[in-house]
Amino acid sequence: MFTEKIGEIELTFETHKTSFSPNNLDKGTLAMLAVANLPENLTTEDKLLDLGCGYGTVGIYAAKLTDPQNVVMSDNNKSCIQLSTKNAAHNNVSGVKIIHSDGFANITDAGFAFILSNPPYHADFSVPKHFIEKGFNRLKLGGKMYMVTKRKDWYKNKLTAIFGGVRVWEIDGYYVFCAEKRGMTYGKK
Repeated sequence: MFTEKIGEIELTFETHKTSFSPNNLDKGTLAMLAVANLPENLTTEDKLLDLGCGYGTVGIYAAKLTDPQNVVMSDNNKSCIQLSTKNAAHNNVSGVKIIHSDGFANITDAGFAFILSNPPYHADFSVPKHFIEKGFNRLKLGGKMYMVTKRKDWYKNKLTAIFGGVRVWEIDGYYVFCAEKRGMTYGKK
């Protein structure tokens, strides 16, 4: 277990040696959270999805800023789901929805105001491709998708192709992307 602060919020996380960034919060995730600048007091219409939640950093942080019932966390790794559940309890954020899902397969919620993800980017692009394409359809109009990676060009091009544009920040060797849903649903005419 370790404890760290994000802004003024102190959080405690139980991890496992096989977890992504098991000893401290990942710098890329922290860069994404700094750029996302999540508003406090999200309304019930302003749901947030932590897509590929790992041990729960983004979703638990977001649940501290708002009603935990506004937050959905998902991962395809069962041990990540177990750790996220434990960490939600450690940080007193009951009510957050934690779902075992391969991408969007088991996520029934839609109309998200925010989707945040630190996708696996050392393999092929099939996972982030799915996250971006399906994520577009799960955002409400004006909703934003944030992603952080160490690769720039593919993500910038894919997000631009799907969303029509993207903002990019370079922070500590990571690229943080923000794309906003402004028009028609991707894949539909």
